Amino acid sequence: MTKIKIVVATRMSKDDFLNTSALGRSLAPLRSILPFELCLFPENSLGLPLIYNSVIAAAKDDPSILIFVHDDVYICDFLWLRSIVQGLQKFDLLGLAGNKRRLSRQPGWAFIDEDFTWDEGQHLSGIIGHGSGIPDYNISAFGEPGQAVKLLDGVLLACQSQTLHAHDIRFDERFDFHFYDLDLCRQLESKQLKMGTWPISVIHESGGAFGSVSWRASYEKYLEKWGS
Repeated sequence: MTKIKIVVATRMSKDDFLNTSALGRSLAPLRSILPFELCLFPENSLGLPLIYNSVIAAAKDDPSILIFVHDDVYICDFLWLRSIVQGLQKFDLLGLAGNKRRLSRQPGWAFIDEDFTWDEGQHLSGIIGHGSGIPDYNISAFGEPGQAVKLLDGVLLACQSQTLHAHDIRFDERFDFHFYDLDLCRQLESKQLKMGTWPISVIHESGGAFGSVSWRASYEKYLEKWGS
């Protein structure tokens, strides 16, 4: 079976990540179901694309399924890795939630304008829990998962390393923590690769930082690169 690498960059120390973070605590009991390699970058202050690209480069001669995931995600799905393996038989890039269309100057996968107006439900796909963990969470059901999309939320992204190398795709390092996900999706779209959401049960502790100063700066870079 193809090797699976879970890639995580965190500001926490290694011990704090393993013992206190949502992802660290939820991964520990799941290792016995399907083995994986944890590529952990603790005490990190570098942009996510720089970290992610280093793992992609290392996988050139070590083909792997790469799962890029935030440290504040609690995995509730015992068979999530098997599910990702199955999903990558249908799509080149998997995520938890996304949009089936892409609009001009779209500031996020779920929004249609700079006022953060939500897109209509018919265009959205995926399900994510939000909250501090079980039982204190709510379910955001955007739309039926398992559908092809144009844009994905970067909270969790999974792909085959061979796909990225074969099509010369990397995370753009001009984006530190925002828009790296939308940019990656547009790269895949330009190479006519398939993206889709997949049903994996997680709880995300963060709602994002839309509209912050750093977000706004990345948005300008994104528009400068893609033109819309």
